[in-house]
Amino acid sequence: MIKRSLKDYIIVGLKGIAMGAADVVPGVSGGTIAFISGIYEELLESINAFNFSLIDEFKQNGVKEVWKKINGNFLLSLCLGILISILSLAKLITWLIDNQPIMVWSFFFGLVLASILFVGKQITSWNFKVLISLVIGAIVAYIITILRPMVSESASYLFYFVAGALAICAMILPGISGAFILVLLGAYKSILEAIHERNLMIIGAVGIGAIVGLLSFSRILKWLFNHYKNITLAILTGFLIGSLNKIWPWKNVLESKIINGKLIVVDEQSIWPTQFSGDSQIITAILLAFIGFLIILILEKIAVVKK
Repeated sequence: MIKRSLKDYIIVGLKGIAMGAADVVPGVSGGTIAFISGIYEELLESINAFNFSLIDEFKQNGVKEVWKKINGNFLLSLCLGILISILSLAKLITWLIDNQPIMVWSFFFGLVLASILFVGKQITSWNFKVLISLVIGAIVAYIITILRPMVSESASYLFYFVAGALAICAMILPGISGAFILVLLGAYKSILEAIHERNLMIIGAVGIGAIVGLLSFSRILKWLFNHYKNITLAILTGFLIGSLNKIWPWKNVLESKIINGKLIVVDEQSIWPTQFSGDSQIITAILLAFIGFLIILILEKIAVVKK
């Protein structure tokens, strides 16, 4: 476990807040924030520390040693930040997406664009396999962005369990948005409403699914990073490139439906600002994209200084 001061844990908490804010937005991954803020591999290591050996550790050495083994202070600080962010920002961000979509998506477009450069720079050796991996990652992510979301008026707790498991797997992958997976499954709005209304049954089903998905998928990711790091990074870079289509600020709605009294977009396509029927807000969009890009550069510099 890395030794940290109280100030360091506050910074980890702030990174958690940034991860939570990103995870709420369909199209941006909290895993991307973890990666660019320099805590991604430590996060995977900490999650992978959860296994049956902790039972023996507890019996032999007690709670204190178990807490050290799972890097408890780090996980607690990070999870508190994520939870605070989701509970406090979920309503604001969904309001902004509904009322100022171009501004929101422009900011995150700049953020993800800079993230592509950041993650791509981590690749230490380029060859044919790495290049093909990047292309495959981009194609897969792009296909995901153009899939039509499922639309449902009701869902079972088993559905929410599965949705939580799939979403958390996406959330820890830079470039794949867990929130967007929930959109595709038709569960995004209902889960956000459950958070706002404190519906503990739905929140519990999603949470249990997320825990199961996280503990299983993080082991796969750790193995990939240990054995095929450059190829894994190339795929993640491709995911980021392919995801740009989802967060492109200017969209043309092709089909929408009213479900439970709310207008739900079922199908849309990216268009040029000049083709946008309303106010394209092009100057504001460019400015916000630049701010998003700049934030990633600053985070990268901070991470380098701390190393």
